[in-house]
Amino acid sequence: MSQHKKYPRKSRGKRRNTGLKTIFALAIILVGMWLGVDQQPSNLASMVNNLTSSLFHSNKSVESDQLAKLDYHSGDPSCIFVNHNKAQLDPNSWKTNKVIYSDLDNFNRTSTGNLAYLEPRNVVSDDNRVRQYVEPTAWHQKFLDGQPIINRGHLIAYSISGGISSSGQYNPTDTSGDQNNPKNLFTQTSFSNQRVQTIFESKIRESLRRGNKVIFFAKPIFRGNELMARGIHLEAISTDRTLNFNVYLFNVQPGIQFDYATGRSRVDRTMKVPEP
Repeated sequence: MSQHKKYPRKSRGKRRNTGLKTIFALAIILVGMWLGVDQQPSNLASMVNNLTSSLFHSNKSVESDQLAKLDYHSGDPSCIFVNHNKAQLDPNSWKTNKVIYSDLDNFNRTSTGNLAYLEPRNVVSDDNRVRQYVEPTAWHQKFLDGQPIINRGHLIAYSISGGISSSGQYNPTDTSGDQNNPKNLFTQTSFSNQRVQTIFESKIRESLRRGNKVIFFAKPIFRGNELMARGIHLEAISTDRTLNFNVYLFNVQPGIQFDYATGRSRVDRTMKVPEP
């Protein structure tokens, strides 16, 4: 699928940090007070929030072909917009309920991405989870404070792929979703998987439960020949266009630094990853 995707060629400026947004907001408040602006506090706060939100959104939108070059720094947002959060998928291309699983690359990585054409019958319960045993590239499990630092990340979540076999075709007897398909797995941090990606998977589930059909594309982003993805690119759109997002999730974990070439890790308590 990815060889046919068209990506934007223009970005909207350099990234700004949270401190800069705060300075802008405070400056506006102080200027308003100095000028004696006749504003109710709630109106002034709304004006500031709108401005800082605009700054954040416009400067956190990146080109999809630049994702592999992005470095994550402690304290940065764990999720940023691609193409100003607008999917580059055509709702009219939805024809048949299926998932297109791309072949693994020469390094056994899921670097091409998978494309799903989903409908309400694909939503399944978490109770249908089965034991997972596939170890994707860069799989080196460790624990921090008693919790695992990595998961087997699914490109197309099992909770929205009920009835889809490993071949990508719908099979009504397969109620658990595709959970152990090597073409659908990558080494993902627990934070990225459980705290961030689930937000967008929930949006898809909600849309499907409302009776919509959804096109969903998920692609782990690797830099060069590295075995651990730097992040994952997600975009989805419903056929009625009420669901529409395009985001990049950094594959990072609080308190941990990764060697993305191998997937090996070390504890670094200074690594901070804010909640999305």
